[in-house]
Amino acid sequence: MKILVTGGAGYIGTELIRRLVDIPEVEKIILYDNLSRGNYNIFLHSGIKRGKVQFVKGELLDSRTLKNIVKQVDVVYHLAARVSTPLSNESSHLFEQVNHWGTAELVYAVEESDVKKFIYLSSASVYGASSEEMTLDSTPNPQSFYGISKYRGEQHVLRLMDKMPTYIVRCGNVYGYGISMRFDAVINRFMFDASFNGRISIYGDGMQRRSFIYIDKITEILQQLLNVELKPGIYNAVDRVMPILEVASEIQDLYPDMEMLYINQHMKMRELIVQPDDKILSLIQSSRLTFKEELESIMKRFHDSSAQ
Repeated sequence: MKILVTGGAGYIGTELIRRLVDIPEVEKIILYDNLSRGNYNIFLHSGIKRGKVQFVKGELLDSRTLKNIVKQVDVVYHLAARVSTPLSNESSHLFEQVNHWGTAELVYAVEESDVKKFIYLSSASVYGASSEEMTLDSTPNPQSFYGISKYRGEQHVLRLMDKMPTYIVRCGNVYGYGISMRFDAVINRFMFDASFNGRISIYGDGMQRRSFIYIDKITEILQQLLNVELKPGIYNAVDRVMPILEVASEIQDLYPDMEMLYINQHMKMRELIVQPDDKILSLIQSSRLTFKEELESIMKRFHDSSAQ
């Protein structure tokens, strides 16, 4: 089996490839990434040996290169995206070019190929901000440039549903230690600041709820989609819904001397609440830590790394 992973050098992509490379029936993985975020850690610190993994530096809008690559693979994981925190609003042009039209170019290439399965990592941000719980039956209402571009990308991917098993995975805010870890995600940022600065900053009153999923869980879900018999379609990959203040409190239990600085405490911040989807969460077999244990794992990796 040959696999293409777009955005393979990113936070989720790196951890996914580390899983895929150990699967015996996977004979080749093409890592397609433009390295725009300076993600070189997969080449330097991931422990992945050369052989199965082939790196191709390229853009999603490079239709010629994409067409040549997809002719070589059986499965496509589309993770590449211009990313941001779920409710931010900046760089509209880049989001539109990469997440919308870049996805369109990839879908065009796949339509002309012999690819047998397509897995698209979308975002829970397609639902927009709401104090009501969103489910798969809820009508998406993206309110950020990022969310709008991811939802438009979904519309292109939907064309593949009648041609091959296709999965659209709307992912919550990802957290957890990884080789190519992102620190603009709230839990990761809190853990870094608590570990190395002794202080975290909370915007608003901290009561705003957000939807999260641990890095090991989302990568296990994506890995399982390679072979599992799950009905193709759209799924919400969310494991926990928590107020920011509760997250901060759990972290303070680990760092009792940590300070919490409130910024604009009088403001009511937007919420993003997505109902966990039992169908896709059932694919998780090995990653069964409690939230506290997940935080402790991050803390230990930070301490081990800084001690070297």
